[in-house]
Amino acid sequence: HLPDIPFNIETLLIVLPYSIIIALVGLIESLLTLSLIDELTETNGNPNRECVGQGIANTTTGLFGGMGGCAMVGQSMINIKSGGRGRLSGIAAALFLLSFILVASPLIEQIPIAVLIGVMFMVVIGTFEWCSFRLIGRIPLPDTIIGISVAVVTVFVDLAVAVIVGVILSALVFAWQHAKEITIKMSTNAEGIRVYELYGPLFFASVSNFQDLFNPKDDPDEVIIDFKHSRVADHSAIEAIDKLAERYLKRGKTLHLRHLSPQCRQLLKKAGDLVEVNVLEDPTYRIANDQSR
Repeated sequence: HLPDIPFNIETLLIVLPYSIIIALVGLIESLLTLSLIDELTETNGNPNRECVGQGIANTTTGLFGGMGGCAMVGQSMINIKSGGRGRLSGIAAALFLLSFILVASPLIEQIPIAVLIGVMFMVVIGTFEWCSFRLIGRIPLPDTIIGISVAVVTVFVDLAVAVIVGVILSALVFAWQHAKEITIKMSTNAEGIRVYELYGPLFFASVSNFQDLFNPKDDPDEVIIDFKHSRVADHSAIEAIDKLAERYLKRGKTLHLRHLSPQCRQLLKKAGDLVEVNVLEDPTYRIANDQSR
C-alpha cells in the first residue's frame, strides 16, 4: 500500500534531497558493477539501459511499498563465478529470491551466518586484483595515495562514497599538476611589439603563475598574448586576464589577445564588460583560383 503521508511541497522538500543522494549512490555502484562485469566477461554493457531499467524498477517497487536497490559487486561476482552470463541468470536470481521470501524463509534462516561470511570472503579474494600490490612504487606517488585512500574508504564507508572521494582527489591532483605547466615564450616582432606565446591551460589553479610571467614595467607600449597553444578554461582565467590588462593600462600600454579558440571567445563574450582587452581577429585567407585565363 502507498505510505500514508501528505503529498505537498513540504513533504517533497524533505524527501527530494535524500532521494537524489540515494539515486546517485545507486547509479554509481551499478555502473561500477557493470564496468567490472564487462572486464571479467570481455563484453560491452549498456550503461544507459542499466540506468533506465534501475530507475523504472525502483519507481515501481516504491509504489508497492518496497525498497529500492541497485546492482551489487558481491552478488554479481557470485553470479559470474557460478557461470551466469545472460539475462536468464538475473531473472532466475530474482524469481528464487521472491520464492525464498514468500515460501522458503524458514529454510534460509537455518543457514549459519559463518557459511555466508565464508562465501563473501571467497568473493572478496576472487574480486581483488592482488597483482596491483606490485604497482606500488612504480606508479606516481599521488596515484598511490589516491588508490589507498579509495580502498580505505571502501572498507570503512561505502563503495559509492569511495568513488566520489577518488574523483575529488584525482581532480585536485590534476589541478595541482597542471597549474605548474603554464609557461611562455617571449619574442619581439619587426614592429617592436612584444609577443608572449602562452603554453598550458589557463584556469583557477594556474592564474597565480600566469600573473608572475609578465612584467608590464619593462614591456613596450603594445603587447600580444598568443593563445595558440593555450586555452581559457574558466571564470578565474577571465579575471586573471582582466587584472593583467589593468596592469598594462595603468602604464598606458595596450594588451592584445590572439589565436583564441571559439570556446575561449565564447567565454570572453559572456563575460561582457569584465574583460577590457583588444582581441585580435585571426586573418581569413582566400583560396587562390589557379584556373588559367
